[in-house]
Amino acid sequence: MVHTFKYDYDDTTTYYFIYDVESGSISSVDYIAYLCAKKNYNNDFVGTEDADYKQLAQKDIEEVNGEFAELEEEGNLNTEALITTFKKDTRWVKALCLHICHDCNLRCIYCFAKDGSYNTPRDYMTLEVGKKSIDFILANSGPRTNLEVDFFGGEPLMNFQVVKDIVAYAKIEAEKLGKKFLFTMTTNCVLLNKDTREFLEEEMDNVVLSIDGRAKVHNAVRKTISGVPCYDLIKNNALEMRKLRGDKRYYARGTFTANNLDFGKDILELNDMGFDQISIEPVVLPAEDPLAITEEHLPKILVEYDKFAKEYLKRRHDGSGRWFNFFHFMIDLDHGPCVTKRLTGCGCGTEYLAVTPVGDIYPCHQFVGKEEFKMGTVFDGIEREDMREQFSNINVLNKKHCKECFAKFYCGGGCTANAYNFTNDLNGQYKIACEMTKKRLELSLAIACIEKMRENY
Repeated sequence: MVHTFKYDYDDTTTYYFIYDVESGSISSVDYIAYLCAKKNYNNDFVGTEDADYKQLAQKDIEEVNGEFAELEEEGNLNTEALITTFKKDTRWVKALCLHICHDCNLRCIYCFAKDGSYNTPRDYMTLEVGKKSIDFILANSGPRTNLEVDFFGGEPLMNFQVVKDIVAYAKIEAEKLGKKFLFTMTTNCVLLNKDTREFLEEEMDNVVLSIDGRAKVHNAVRKTISGVPCYDLIKNNALEMRKLRGDKRYYARGTFTANNLDFGKDILELNDMGFDQISIEPVVLPAEDPLAITEEHLPKILVEYDKFAKEYLKRRHDGSGRWFNFFHFMIDLDHGPCVTKRLTGCGCGTEYLAVTPVGDIYPCHQFVGKEEFKMGTVFDGIEREDMREQFSNINVLNKKHCKECFAKFYCGGGCTANAYNFTNDLNGQYKIACEMTKKRLELSLAIACIEKMRENY
């Protein structure tokens, strides 16, 4: 499949791109090649493009089409699928999401986990369950050397001592087997004091700092249990953690809702504070929720991504010291993700599993609390191999709506939990996410190409 798109860099400069979906290669071309590619590969003309194509000289069309033919013969431009069958490996586990507690010290009104409880009794993981979780992943990791444990909640720092004890145990047990753990924690930053910051700095491979950008946006949806705004506390604690991290991995991670469709301002606010690794995600809520993103919001959201992308590129190159990474614009043109990542997005239900405070195993954190998706326990192992087998077959090749989508190898078919929540089908389509993904892919490809061209010239 071949996809064409353009990027308006400014009022006077437009870049034209040809994206080979199968290989992931992308080329910046002139307007003539762009129009010919649209014609050859059945991409719809927009605006005056059809009329412009009809005005092209025949010799120019033949010359460009000849170049396309050569690229196809060499395998550098693919109109047919390179991969037609795939199934995720169900033998090994590489990552666990440990729900350290089903409790939280905030009451964010958009929380998918229902105040951190996941619609289950509020509970805290014991060290016994934590150790069994580590034993489980080590026993089921096969030849994998690098394993991952994500400390999640609720708010995991509410069970800080158990986190520390699990990390200590995991490191000892992994060393015995010649393996290594990479730890991550997602925190709302309320309990980030000197002790917790120093521990996270020392032991975490990545720290995700949850903060929503502008004060008015954050305080409108995120409050303490008593209803008190908490922006200043979280901001100050997060900045202290960021300062301590230096060049180590971290993210300032926010959420946008129907109330802040101008979310680009929240991203830039985080950057202005001093964060240089930022992710802002769209909220996922039922359509009837007043904060939900709906299809009616999409035109404004897509325009906001365009607007933000221009400022993003500017800040990365204007020498102002405001360079930063935006998670959804990060793409590797030289190497790209592995085949599994391209086809499935994540290892939900196979190589990635979630563990509740009592030791129950679920396909991922977003399935926790849905009893029909309980797969087993860390004490008894996987009991629902049929479910694991079902998840192993979830990929873009088996999803009808992915077949003709140019972004399919970027999102891997999207979030399985969201698909299920909106369609009651693990292979279903959450259309809103699809449209945002396609926009972000075009922008990330354009940005990466423009930056690479700057490096070369």
